[in-house]
Amino acid sequence: MNQEVGIQTAPSSANKASVHGTYKIPALRVLSEITSSLSSDNNLDSLLERFLGTMVKLAGADAGAVRVLTADGLYLRLVGALGLPPEVLEQERYIPVDCGVCGEAARAHTAHNSTNLKACEERTAHDYFGKQCLRVVAVPLRYQGKMLGVYNLFMATDSPVPEDVSLLFQSISEHLGMALENARLTRENLRISLTNERQMLANELHDSLAQTMAYMKMRLPLLRDAVANRDEARSNKYVNDLGQALDSAYAELRELLTQFRNRMDPRGLLPALYDIVGNFYDKTGITIDFINHAPDINLSPDQEVQVYHIVREALNNVSKHSRANHVSLAVEIRQSRYVISVEDNGIGITGKVNTDSGMHLGLNIMRERAKHLNAEVTVTPGEKAGTRVTLSFPVSAGHREDSL
Repeated sequence: MNQEVGIQTAPSSANKASVHGTYKIPALRVLSEITSSLSSDNNLDSLLERFLGTMVKLAGADAGAVRVLTADGLYLRLVGALGLPPEVLEQERYIPVDCGVCGEAARAHTAHNSTNLKACEERTAHDYFGKQCLRVVAVPLRYQGKMLGVYNLFMATDSPVPEDVSLLFQSISEHLGMALENARLTRENLRISLTNERQMLANELHDSLAQTMAYMKMRLPLLRDAVANRDEARSNKYVNDLGQALDSAYAELRELLTQFRNRMDPRGLLPALYDIVGNFYDKTGITIDFINHAPDINLSPDQEVQVYHIVREALNNVSKHSRANHVSLAVEIRQSRYVISVEDNGIGITGKVNTDSGMHLGLNIMRERAKHLNAEVTVTPGEKAGTRVTLSFPVSAGHREDSL
């Protein structure tokens, strides 16, 4: 007689002892591997497929499949399979989320098994179901009440899965669901970071190379007019202007390419800042001091990247505009805020800095990056001379506060 129920049985004491002895160590190993994957594996499909063979072995199944919910929530997409005939596999690429035993597991958010394989047989138009496969088990992958996918196990006998294995499947389901959600969030954050970084690059191109090109474009009609009027003096002036602008554009392009190729030291922010300081004099001829009063900077990788590029931009402005021969970089914590300052002894600033004036101070870029830190960037006169650029943002929660 056909039956369709949640997985539960009551094996004898002897069988229970046997099951415990058979599955205890593999179960612990599986859960340990899944736990390690929570922070190390960002490929959703490979993560799920990696544990498919383990699920098949633990259940004593003849074949298995793992599926994930599509973005529209209407279908389950096949990401891995073992032991299924090619003809069946082709028909299993996508199945409706409410189909058969998979639909039961998805609706109930608990593992289900069934010997009623009519839906599977009709969908695949293959006699695999009912002959080689007599029972299908569906183990949902879920996280915080949300169904993310399903593991299918195809059994050659109609015997139900032992209770201990069913309980293990529930635990595996919860752990894999957590790993699946963690990997999804990691990919989503990476996508956001990549989009933001592209926007930053676009801003840097606009604030440097694009402005020089716009200047050249405006000068070109003037040159044509002077040539048409045979005005040699004006022609020579505009030719010289275009030549200087071209040299400037070429230098800016090389600088941008160098900046884009430079990547932050993988060891973290402080080693990266030490690298900048160590190379600054050789590149610019400007001496530099690094004063660090916050040796334990507790930032996320994305925050470290933003701080790194802001400091680089500030030092780049010093080398291009300040006419300084000395600069200091300081890192400290004041009243639960990180304060990072770059101060030079150059010509200084007068009045309010106009970030839309075309001056290549890079303030628009720095302030755009600062938004990701909930930070602010200020530009003020230095204590004695020159200019001071200050980046200030909150210390992460849980970090020990030092009052300086």
